[in-house]
Order: sequence, then structure tokens, then C-alpha cells
Amino acid sequence: MAWKLDFISEEELKNHVRATIMKYGEKLESYDLKRFNSNLIDPIKLLFDKSVYQTSWDEIVSNEIFRQRDKSNNNDIGYFHQNIFSFFKGCEVPQAGWDVIYKNPDGIKMPDGDVVHTLYVEMKNKHNTMNSASSAKTYIKMQGQILEDDDCACFLVEAIAKKSQNIKWTTKVDGKNVQHRLIRRVSMDQFYAILTGEEDAFYKMCMVLPEIINLVVNEEDSVSVPRDTVVQELKNVAALYTGQTEDLAMAMAVYMLGFNTYIGFSDKIEHQFGKRNTEMLKRIYEYAKKYK
Repeated sequence: MAWKLDFISEEELKNHVRATIMKYGEKLESYDLKRFNSNLIDPIKLLFDKSVYQTSWDEIVSNEIFRQRDKSNNNDIGYFHQNIFSFFKGCEVPQAGWDVIYKNPDGIKMPDGDVVHTLYVEMKNKHNTMNSASSAKTYIKMQGQILEDDDCACFLVEAIAKKSQNIKWTTKVDGKNVQHRLIRRVSMDQFYAILTGEEDAFYKMCMVLPEIINLVVNEEDSVSVPRDTVVQELKNVAALYTGQTEDLAMAMAVYMLGFNTYIGFSDKIEHQFGKRNTEMLKRIYEYAKKYK
């Protein structure tokens, strides 16, 4: 099938997707029970989530693993959004200072009619990730750049903006509302349009991206696919609670992740189950930690 993007080649996009996936690093490693509980699971929340959302133990554990992996994935996707511009004509992705710098000797027309030849860009994954102090600091940085270079504009580019936009960025500095026609808040689609001259360039990239990601993931030895063992390990622990329902036995296995030293779990729970003594209950958690 013919390649449909003029602003980045198929090989360049594949290489960039591959580099982004490699950024996932240790998050691609498989989860065992010890790693699953390394940040201390809240067994009560897990139990409520399972019951309220009517999911199985397999599903709720898988969701928790996904949540743990996802906590640090935003930085990796930020890498994708920022560094893709290193392949765009006229763009530079500096090591420090600005996220992207774009130069066009033919001029870049602003919505208010100004024409500049350089854009200095700060990028954010989502529109709501900056607090007031961070916003003020970024705005002051942009003001300083415009004072230093009157042939430029500064953009705050948001991958996930509230809507498609290219507007003056209004924020607060020292408690006062500030804005400047050359300091702008721009959604990702409109930024792509400025760089490529194609209004739907971002849409076109999004349309080919699923296929490219699948190609890269399915390449032999390209990506290490996780093989998580948490559910099976919990089931192995639950099997030690004989005479109980499967659901209660699994709940006990989960409880012991966080409560193995709590009063009742270490010295009284045998009265509830009748067939296990205190030492056996302690060994259950040790088993969970060491099982591979």
C-alpha cells in the first residue's frame, strides 16, 4: 500500500515508534507476585473494585498491573509526541531549553496577521498538567524569548487540548492576567498543520499509526511481550486455604499481600478457617514472595 504521509517517511515513523516502545523499558518486564506487591497493594480497594465492577480476579489483577505500568507511561508518550518532530522539515528537538524549535525562511503567518520565522515550543501531553506556578514560569520564559528575538513566536502545544485551537495564551503572573499575541496556546492538530501546510496532517498520522505500531510490535525480537504470572501465583496461594470457597480463598491470598503482619491475620485467623495454624499463615506470605 502506498505511503500516505509526505512529512515523515514510513521507515522514519517505524523507527520512532520502535524507539518509543523501547522507552517503556522495565515496564515491559513481566510481573510476578513479588513485583506486583512491591509498592504495597491495598487489598480492600482490590476487593471493592472487583465486587463493584463485577469483574473476575483475573481481570481485577490484570487491571492493577496495567495501572502500575501506566503510571510512568505518560513520559514515554511525551517522548513520542516531542521527538517525532525531529523528522519534520525545519524542526529541531534540542537537548535542552525548548522542546521543539521550528524555523521557516519563507515565514510563518500568525492568526493575527504577524509573520515570524521561528517558533519556540513547549509541549504538554494534556491541557491540565500545569499548575499556576509552572504556567507562570513558562510564560515568563516565553516573554523573555520574544524580548530577545522579535522575529519569533512562542507556543504552548498540547497533545490533548480541550479543543482544536490556536489562541492567545492567557494565564496569571504575579496574580495578574497576562497575554501576548505571539505567545499562543495551540492544539497538536493545528501545530502539525503549521509545520506541514496540511490541515489534516495530524489526522493522517493517527490513521497510519495503529498499523505501524502493530508492525513494530510483531517484528521478531523487537519487543519483549510481558508474561505476567501474578494471577496463577495468587491461585497457588489460595489453594492452601482448603475448605473455603474459591472467591474467599482468593480474597485471603490478596489480604496476605498487605495484611500479613496485621493483628488477626497473623494470630487469630486460624479460628476463622480452622485448618491452618499461625505458622502456616505466615508461611503463605513467604511463599507468595518467593514463588517464581
